[in-house]
Order: sequence, then C-alpha cells, then structure tokens
Amino acid sequence: MEKVIWDDSFSVGVRELDEQHKKLIAMLNTLIEAGNVDVKSEIVSDTLMKMSEYAKVHFTTEEEYMLSFGYPEYDVQKQQHREFKKKTAFTAFDTTEHQPSVPMELVLFLKDWLTNHILISDMKYRSFFEKKGVV
Repeated sequence: MEKVIWDDSFSVGVRELDEQHKKLIAMLNTLIEAGNVDVKSEIVSDTLMKMSEYAKVHFTTEEEYMLSFGYPEYDVQKQQHREFKKKTAFTAFDTTEHQPSVPMELVLFLKDWLTNHILISDMKYRSFFEKKGVV
C-alpha cells in the first residue's frame, strides 16, 4: 500500500494543526511501511496506542480552536472525533483477541479516515480560520 505523502493540499492553514496532522500521517506511514504484519506484532499495538493517544491531543487542540472562534460546525467535528476514538478502541480490543485481519483493517481505516477527515471535514474550517486571522 502506498504511503500518504504530505503536501500543501493537506494544509488547513493553521500551523499547529498542520504539524499535528503531519505527525498522525507519519504514524500511519510507519504502519504502512511495516507491510504485512501479524496482529501480534508490536508495531500494530504500538502504532494503535500512539495514534490513539496523539489523536486525543490533536482533537482537543482542534476543538479548542473551534470553540474559541465559534466555528459553526464544531458539533459535527466533535462527533467525527468521537467516532474515531470509538473505532480505535474497538480495534484495540480486536488486537487483544488476536483477530488476524486487524493490521490491514487498521491501515485501511486510518488511511481512509485521516485523508478524508483532513481533506474534506477539516478543509471546511480553513477559510473560517483564515477570516479570523488564525495561522
């Protein structure tokens, strides 16, 4: 599977959020680079744990920006973040059950969710924050 390569099309225009998105994508790429790994592999549980922990930090930061500036789609974003956390929790449970499909499902989910969330959902706030002077 191809890695996700960061370019300007991923930029939401807020430096701090862009840097956090880059870190999330780097974590995903670590898993992609590992290739076909077993569910018991340390890289699967390690990436899942790091991704879950860092996503909480990122979501908190992003939501704080939204609340501070009165972003009108805050509730939609918050719900999407909640769904991400729920899915990663279920995936973590599946790793403890040694479900063999977990590594590929995890990569597919993370790649799809991150790229779509950044390129579609997060891009909606780009012009909003630009108008507010947030960089």
